[in-house]
Amino acid sequence: MKKKIAVLNLCAMLLALSFSVHAQENFFQGKSIRIIRGGQPGDLYDLWTRHVAQYLGKHIPGNPGTTVQNMPGAGSVIAANYVYNVAKPDGLTLGSINPGIYMDQLIGRKEVQYDWAKFNWIGTPEQTESVVIFRGDSPNKTIDDLRKAAEPPKCGSTGTASTTYHIPKLIEEVFGVKFNIITGYQGAADIDLALERGELQCRLITIAAFFGREPHISWFKKGFTRPFVQTGKRRDALLPDTPTLYDLMDRYKTRDADRRLATLVIAPNEFGRPWTAPPGMSADRIKILRDAWNNTLKDPDLLAEAKKRRWPVEPVAGEQLAALAKEVIAQPPEVVQRLKKLLGE
Repeated sequence: MKKKIAVLNLCAMLLALSFSVHAQENFFQGKSIRIIRGGQPGDLYDLWTRHVAQYLGKHIPGNPGTTVQNMPGAGSVIAANYVYNVAKPDGLTLGSINPGIYMDQLIGRKEVQYDWAKFNWIGTPEQTESVVIFRGDSPNKTIDDLRKAAEPPKCGSTGTASTTYHIPKLIEEVFGVKFNIITGYQGAADIDLALERGELQCRLITIAAFFGREPHISWFKKGFTRPFVQTGKRRDALLPDTPTLYDLMDRYKTRDADRRLATLVIAPNEFGRPWTAPPGMSADRIKILRDAWNNTLKDPDLLAEAKKRRWPVEPVAGEQLAALAKEVIAQPPEVVQRLKKLLGE
């Protein structure tokens, strides 16, 4: 009798699982997933978003369509607010947002209407390191040159929520130099135009974009721009002669408190180009999206096209990003105060 009951229970569980899977397939079938990209069209974040979106639907039960909607402004804070508060938690609206905007939450900026740790993280196609670049005609070639500069060089940024702002401010704080950071650009394309016109002398850019996107490929080859310092703990193989921030901290014997601050500010590189979903989504829907993401980043067609574009594919799963999100938000008060000072609060 017990054996018969056990068999019946097992059958019931399998039947329930079958109904659940079928329900998920029915949910996505005939629908379209909208990805909110928190930036302008055309930069590498946007290109990566569209590249993944192109293949995502075929790895989701029901094979939904996908569309990408750009929502620029405030370094992705506007897009993050929308995904967190406005989008329904049904899996049909996802976010592709910039990775450094958790700092705005940490320092209590009123524009922030999200909790970084409560997003449902989907994954990132790569973890990114960045490089500060200068125009080739700038006299600033080293940190010592910056210290002696008659006036601070102008660097472009989308806003105080962006790594294009955070990293120059970190360099100021740790090495005692000065940048004039011009904020308010809508995206990377606008910063590039300002650099080309001579309105700016420097900017931060991911290493992948520097070597994988025009006009930067041509600019570097022609000497119009040159790398100044990179963010990784180790020098990237493409930039063997460019020092890292850690190289400079060793050279200038940076104190431990500054090193801890640097680790927090550079953490966006670990988030890479993250995709997220609203809070409050059911566990089975999140699992479907994360599984689809993982399979999409193994798709032979996606990988072949990324290779042609010289884009590294080193995906990180949503579970890992979720753990990292909780870690960066859990900061002691003294670190938050240093961060406030760094960001001018």
